[in-house]
Amino acid sequence: MSRFEKILAGLTFRTSTPSFAVGDRVPAFVTGRSDEGLLVRVGDTVLVLPDADPGLVDAKVEIEIESFDEATHRGTARVVEVLGDGD
Repeated sequence: MSRFEKILAGLTFRTSTPSFAVGDRVPAFVTGRSDEGLLVRVGDTVLVLPDADPGLVDAKVEIEIESFDEATHRGTARVVEVLGDGD
């Protein structure tokens, strides 16, 4: 392994479109709402919370991914726990 490879070992870059797997649990902020339900945005990835309480806009929540499309970076999730009210 070269010196350069050693320096870069383990280095990863953040992406603006993170991917998720069904069952992943993620802390996130509810950023808005649409006709489909409440929205969580992680970079350019959008997750819809179809059955969430509308009062959770701006709250920090833990969500569980229910579906995710790698091609569109969109999915659905459910709220597992409310972590904070956004204040």
